[in-house]
Amino acid sequence: MKPASHHITTCRRCGAPIVWCLTSANGKRQPVNAQPTDEGNLAVTQGADGLLYVRSLTKAHPEPRPSEWRAMPHHATCPSPPPPRRSSDGQRAAAGSVRPGPWQR
Repeated sequence: MKPASHHITTCRRCGAPIVWCLTSANGKRQPVNAQPTDEGNLAVTQGADGLLYVRSLTKAHPEPRPSEWRAMPHHATCPSPPPPRRSSDGQRAAAGSVRPGPWQR
């Protein structure tokens, strides 16, 4: 099974065809390669609301259900992945750092 053409868009970095799915675990958006593949570790399905949903294939559930297709997360295959994110001030907070202000009671 393949995604419907109205779901397919392109990656801004590499131009590859992708689909945006909502994760079943927490509802966050995840880019997934639009082309189904036997090597994929995700199962994608279209919900009754018309949106695409994705879940990880695990040892407990290693195969997609009949209404799902196997896909690969786009971040795993993109030749131009985004740079790593930094904290807002550009530095990481040191573990055990001193509180910046006095304690107030």
